[in-house]
Amino acid sequence: MSGNRRRAFLVSAVVAGSALLMTACQDTDGGKDKDTGAAGSSSSAGAADDAATPSGSSGAGGDQAADKSKGSDASKGSGNTDGSGVDTGDGTREKVEQGCGANDITWSTRSESQAGGYVLIIAKAKSGITCWLPAELPTVAFGSDGTEAGPAEQSVGEQIKLTGNVTAYAGVNPKTTNSDGGKELESIIVGVGNDDPNPVSLPVDTITVDKPIVTNWHTSPTEAVPFS
Repeated sequence: MSGNRRRAFLVSAVVAGSALLMTACQDTDGGKDKDTGAAGSSSSAGAADDAATPSGSSGAGGDQAADKSKGSDASKGSGNTDGSGVDTGDGTREKVEQGCGANDITWSTRSESQAGGYVLIIAKAKSGITCWLPAELPTVAFGSDGTEAGPAEQSVGEQIKLTGNVTAYAGVNPKTTNSDGGKELESIIVGVGNDDPNPVSLPVDTITVDKPIVTNWHTSPTEAVPFS
C-alpha cells in the first residue's frame, strides 16, 4: 500500500472510530437535558465556522478589511479612467500629443521681396488635429535631383504646437549665390523633418535655385526671413 493511500485509510479509520464513540456516549447520556446537547451542537458549529473563516476577515472587521482592499484597488486607477496616456509616476496619466506629419497640415506659400526675394512657407494644422512641429529644420527639396535647402540659422528653434489658428512659418531663399547659374523651377517639396513619409509638393512662382537655404519654424512671419 502506498504512503498516500495508507494515510487516507488511517484518516478514514479515525473518523469512523470517532463517530462510533460519539454514538455510544449519546446512548449512555440519554437522560440528560436535550438543551445541553443543542448548545453543544451550536458550539461545535460555531467553532467550525470560526475555523473556516480566515483570520482578520470575520464579522465587521472582515468587512472593513475587504472594503479597504477594494478602496486600495480603486485608488490605483486615479487619473486613468480611460487607460490612455503615459504614466507620470504619481498615479496620474498625461495625454500624449502627436508629432506633425505633412499630411496633418494645411500648406500654402507666398512670394516675398525682402532679403532679395524668398518663398514663405505657411503651415496650419488641419481641422480637429493638434500636433507638434519638431525643433528642427523643415525638409525642403527642389527639382528632380532633390537638391535640399541648407540651414539659414545657426541653431535650431523650439517646438511649435499647431492647433486651431496657430500658424507656423519658414522662409526659403532659393538662390544664395551671385552667379548666373542655377535651375528654374515652379514647385518645391516640403516635409516635416527628414523622416516625414508624406512630403508635399507646393506650387511657387518661377524661381531660380542655386544653393538654397531655409529657416527654422517660427510663429511670426517676420522671424522667418532667410538672410544669407
